[in-house]
Amino acid sequence: MKQVYMETFGCQMNVADTDRMELLLFQSGYLRTAHVEDADLVLVNTCSIREKAEQKVFSLFGGLKPLKQANPDLILGVAGCLAQQEQSALMARMPYLDFIIGPDAVESIQHIVHRIHQGEGPVVWTEFDARKNYSIPEQPLVKDSGPSAFVNIIKGCDKFCSFCVVPYTRGREKSREAGEIYAEIRQWVDHGAKEIILLGQNVNAYGKRGLDHPVAFHELLYGIAEIEGVERLRFTTSHPMDFTRELIQAYCDIDILMNHLHLPVQSGSNRILELMRRSHTIEWYLDLIAQLKSEVPDIALSTDVIVGFPGETRQEFEDTLKLMEQVGFNNSYMFAYSPRPNTPALDMVDDIPHEEKQERLQETIQLQNRLTEENGRAFLGREVEVLIENVTSRKGMSFKGRNPHYWSVVFKGGEDCLKPGDVTRVRVEEISGHVLRGSWAGQ
Repeated sequence: MKQVYMETFGCQMNVADTDRMELLLFQSGYLRTAHVEDADLVLVNTCSIREKAEQKVFSLFGGLKPLKQANPDLILGVAGCLAQQEQSALMARMPYLDFIIGPDAVESIQHIVHRIHQGEGPVVWTEFDARKNYSIPEQPLVKDSGPSAFVNIIKGCDKFCSFCVVPYTRGREKSREAGEIYAEIRQWVDHGAKEIILLGQNVNAYGKRGLDHPVAFHELLYGIAEIEGVERLRFTTSHPMDFTRELIQAYCDIDILMNHLHLPVQSGSNRILELMRRSHTIEWYLDLIAQLKSEVPDIALSTDVIVGFPGETRQEFEDTLKLMEQVGFNNSYMFAYSPRPNTPALDMVDDIPHEEKQERLQETIQLQNRLTEENGRAFLGREVEVLIENVTSRKGMSFKGRNPHYWSVVFKGGEDCLKPGDVTRVRVEEISGHVLRGSWAGQ
């Protein structure tokens, strides 16, 4: 078989898209390799959410150019959001590319590679799919999923936050039919998955339009809970304005729905939120959190935070720190604002110096490190349930997995009887960042 080297930047949606392309390419005679020098095809799935992700892609392809020069038959392709957004610039900067495809072309990867073999390159395919919903045709899986499997349920976004490129790179919201999602989950379970992670730019907008058989997001969760073999259920990412009372109730009713929620707030200032076009206020967000905690007291919360947004004052930045402390997030994904092409924020005056942005980011990171440590202390001396993901290479430890609250757990012991995919008990003995360390407590 021919070999394909694949590298992914960005979100879990990109990871799932790469896995899908690997499956489709396998049907065309390609086997994935971990060694780029052995590849007949190199495919890089890209992200454009942050400027740093773009820089990594350009750096990677700088190293691939000599391989192409040494082997003109080597196929080089770029997929994903950066490809969608910057196709002309990419081809001008890297004329040795054979194809550039956006996220909506994932299902056409076999056809695109065939065209290259026929001498039709370079191929640029960045049109959006015009259908009202979207479908992922069923394919026989070529490998086991491991204990966890990603399942895309909705793509695109209709929110148009002023800082975000997603509506311009992945298009408008389109949901998959529930029956198709259930069928894919059954297939993953048959191949060893214990945990299902539902993916979308805004999962709780699922089913709001376009479906032939409308299903609300919370109804989808109840349906998945009926599928035999699913032991854990998670989802990401949510928008506060689409988070419903029915979804809070689902956390109470569905035993397999893990008590973790990623709910981006972005800023602690109402004025900045308005400039960001986030639609919610701080008061609204905190009320939602209070409702959720009252019904699900041990819910673990994580969020996204952007500091240094155009016009953000020192006081507004400190309001963000105050909100983080008030909620007590277990974890945060924190970024300094960087202008992105095609976004409304690009027209705003980016008036905060780079050094100031970095200082604010470091303050935010330091606060979150403290909050993470405080939350982690609650696990010390306790036993937690862990789904083992893999064997770990960490010194003195045997396995790595996650507890229901999405903390990473590494532990020693159980080498003679445990394996990835097992659910077991671990006594927590220490914490290190967002990692719990401990010893196997027995079955």
